[in-house]
Amino acid sequence: MKKPFDSEPGRYDVGDLLGLGSHSVRKSYYPELMERIEQLEVEKNRYKWLFEHALHGIFQGDLKGGFLAINPALAVICGYDSADALKKSVRRLREQLFYTIDEFDGLRQELLDFGKVMARESRLRRSDGEPVEVAITLLRRPDLGAEVVEAFVLDITDRIQARRKLEQLNADLERRVDERTEALQNANVGLRYQIEQRQRIEQELVVAVEAAKEANLSKEKYLAAASHDLLQPLNAARLLVSTLQDSPLPEREGHLVERIHRALEGAEDLLADLLDISKLDQQAMQPDLVYTDLEDLVKSLAEEFEPVARNAGLVFRARPRPAIARTDPRMMIRILRNLLSNAFRYTSEGRVLLAMRQRGNLVDIEVWDTGVGIAQDKLDDIFTEFHQLLPKGGGGRKGVGLGLAIVERMVRVLGCSISVASEPGKGSRFRLTVPVEHESSARSLQKQSSGVPVMVDALSGALVLVIDNEPDILLSMGALLERWGCQVLVAASAEEAIDQCSESEEVPDAILADFHLDHDRTGCEAILAVRRHCNLDIPAAIITADRSDESRRLLQALYLPILNKPVKPNRLRALLTSMVAALPNR
Repeated sequence: MKKPFDSEPGRYDVGDLLGLGSHSVRKSYYPELMERIEQLEVEKNRYKWLFEHALHGIFQGDLKGGFLAINPALAVICGYDSADALKKSVRRLREQLFYTIDEFDGLRQELLDFGKVMARESRLRRSDGEPVEVAITLLRRPDLGAEVVEAFVLDITDRIQARRKLEQLNADLERRVDERTEALQNANVGLRYQIEQRQRIEQELVVAVEAAKEANLSKEKYLAAASHDLLQPLNAARLLVSTLQDSPLPEREGHLVERIHRALEGAEDLLADLLDISKLDQQAMQPDLVYTDLEDLVKSLAEEFEPVARNAGLVFRARPRPAIARTDPRMMIRILRNLLSNAFRYTSEGRVLLAMRQRGNLVDIEVWDTGVGIAQDKLDDIFTEFHQLLPKGGGGRKGVGLGLAIVERMVRVLGCSISVASEPGKGSRFRLTVPVEHESSARSLQKQSSGVPVMVDALSGALVLVIDNEPDILLSMGALLERWGCQVLVAASAEEAIDQCSESEEVPDAILADFHLDHDRTGCEAILAVRRHCNLDIPAAIITADRSDESRRLLQALYLPILNKPVKPNRLRALLTSMVAALPNR
């Protein structure tokens, strides 16, 4: 009787093809093969979990037919009990998913022309036949079929309703203004009547101003609260995706993780822009003026954007020169970063230049590009919020039009000036003019900055204590730090942190603490408690979604570095490395 693994002459079984022909070879390689299969299964399940638990609707489908894959979130958006129910009910995307055929045809044509559709507002058909307002992003997958697409769907019903209410409020306000104007004109009939009308209108204006102040204050409080609630899960997602990026994934899953990473970056940038524009409009953002080395600032930006230029296939040059200014370096970096981002965004070929030029007591920092350019009659509009100029060849919608609005407001806050020159089809030049200090200030700054230790990579084996009241943050932060070779202790409060240190019988090399903890406690208090318990000034940093100037000044007074959520892994690694490398035993 032939044994199960025997083969007929001239034929090869699976073991032969894998190099496992003999019993001894199979015995040697079988555990490694099974371990690799188990790893692949774990990665597949992780991607499946992300797909099934995503807050946005996700589907893969054929524009000429129906769905190929759907996640539960899309079924909820369309009013179905399950993804299977939605897939069975919709056989044709064109007639059954989209509320009107014209909307589908418009999206399909744009997709075929440009290869993608980004965050376009549209309407889908719910199970009850009613429309649901959505923002849909479509990406072509020609490798899977001529019209196979992958889509990300966000329910924006609340946003549309809020927009309509705002339009109605604006219309009511315009109507009330017209009524008041007519009342004032009629008041000229008699002096007494005019005085009475003026008094009444002044009272109404006072009430209106107070109401506007209260509305602005409520908006600021809402944005602060909403930003914290939004940034918490966004921070956890960014850390988890960074962990996935460091993991060996199959090519397809790796591409999907990279797309998720880009989507999270876009959400983070949008949220940060909205918060900054609100604070600037409320005059709640005040500059911290210090002597700043503009040459070092320009060099650091050049290093930051060098990979961007390389990936875009553009020539990028930086020409820094010595200059010291008394300014807010955080705002200055934000201004120049926004200008450089726009230059790379609207330049498909050619070059980008970041240059400095001295003019007496002023220095010009200029950003040149060979991009699509801007028409002369549109130059005054580019600094208006939510305003975008999309010339032919600009590549479709990019961002939401807040970058230059933030630049214009920050320039005013810093007491600088900005100008722009451009020609369609040839490129643009943005010039930021900054007052500079005398040479004595420059020498003083150079003396202060000397002796700064060079940052080295010292994370291998470092013991890091993470304090955060969000379980998802602790999980994602622990996974990321372990990927970097750290040993990690996690705690939700100061008490848990002290218990963890006592159990490990080791003193942490560094502490990362969230600013807002449970029961109105702060990460500053937790750091102080751990330092007292260990009787050692352990290096520590605060990670927070609170971007207010009051919190920033408090943490600066406590000499605690700050990282804003969502945390950028490269910045976290750089900060943590500098903290650990400064330890005496490292």
